[in-house]
Amino acid sequence: NYIVLKSDLESTYINYLSSGNPATPDAKCRILGQLISQKLMVAKAEIDSVIVTDIEVESSLDSRMQAIISQSGGSQEQLEEYYGKTLDEIKADIRDDIKQQLIVQRMQATITEDIKVTPQDVRKFFDKIPQDSLPYFSKEVEVAQIVRIPDIGKDQKEELKEKLNEIRAKAIAGESFEELAKEYSQGPSAKYGGNLGFAQRGVMAPEFEAAALKLKAGEISRPFETQFGMHIVQLLERRGNEYNSRHILLQPKPSEVDIERTVNYLDSLKTQIEQDSISFTKAAKEYSEDQFTAGRGGFFSDNLGGTRVSVEDLDPVVFFAIDSMEAETISKPLTYRTDDGKQAVRILYYKSSIKPHQANLKEDWQKIQAATLNEKKSRILDRWFNEAREDVFISIDDEYDYCGILN
Repeated sequence: NYIVLKSDLESTYINYLSSGNPATPDAKCRILGQLISQKLMVAKAEIDSVIVTDIEVESSLDSRMQAIISQSGGSQEQLEEYYGKTLDEIKADIRDDIKQQLIVQRMQATITEDIKVTPQDVRKFFDKIPQDSLPYFSKEVEVAQIVRIPDIGKDQKEELKEKLNEIRAKAIAGESFEELAKEYSQGPSAKYGGNLGFAQRGVMAPEFEAAALKLKAGEISRPFETQFGMHIVQLLERRGNEYNSRHILLQPKPSEVDIERTVNYLDSLKTQIEQDSISFTKAAKEYSEDQFTAGRGGFFSDNLGGTRVSVEDLDPVVFFAIDSMEAETISKPLTYRTDDGKQAVRILYYKSSIKPHQANLKEDWQKIQAATLNEKKSRILDRWFNEAREDVFISIDDEYDYCGILN
């Protein structure tokens, strides 16, 4: 009941090669084995009553659609126009694939949930790696930050409200909301006439959702504020737990006085840290306004959650800022722009650096431990495959006999 098509194998193989992987003789066979293993997990999940609910599938589908729309900087209308289908039709096309992906993830997690590695396992794994095959790591650094967003003065907010009220009056008088958004809005949706498409409840900023859902179709809200700036929103349609809207966003800019006040705040906090009145990590957790690093004591992290980050993966702005600093020092307050375009101020703590080096247990324990765990999980999954394949019928085209998958 579960088929791996030749086109599935070829497209996965092309993606594998496009990621910079070598075209080794056994690469396609390994990929075919992985695809068959995934289908086997779906079939076994049916036998073993491993369930993924429709609610989970719909939630994953909605998240996937919102991510695609957000990353493309477009709207639901642009997405539908690109595919020539409604959003519901696009979801229907990929629903089964998403469900199978969730089932595979749940099966893999179930099969490997109790797998752990000991320090002895890590050492054995490392000792088996030939010396000339040990990976070489570039320079790594430990860097943390405390970020503050300057508070905007009341006068500036009032100016933006007045401007939005003028725009709102034009729209109510009959001017095109979309054209006004293209002319005035400072958000990424401006080029699309402010259109945001259908959104599930709970996706947008709470203030935005509250303002939109108070309206009747066609109505335009009074100006209101979210973390992104000042808005007016027009509700286009409600459909169950979804609503379609468009908006005009004006983003207030902090004045020199606002920025200077934030610089002084961080300068004072820097002095307290240097005088040991508070640690940098505690100050970051309590005072930093960057949601991604505050919980880790301000530290940037790698994909394993460790605090040592390769300089190749570090934000270039941060790299150049610490390039002239000594380890265990804190920078002066630095102004910069956040990923969402806000003006902000931060101080950086340059804790340490590790020179480029060949992998070793002392400096790279966390990475080697993760590799050991992944290798052990892979062995467990291979063993599971060999046992589970006896419970189902698997047929592979003779063209792929050379892969020896069922041997």
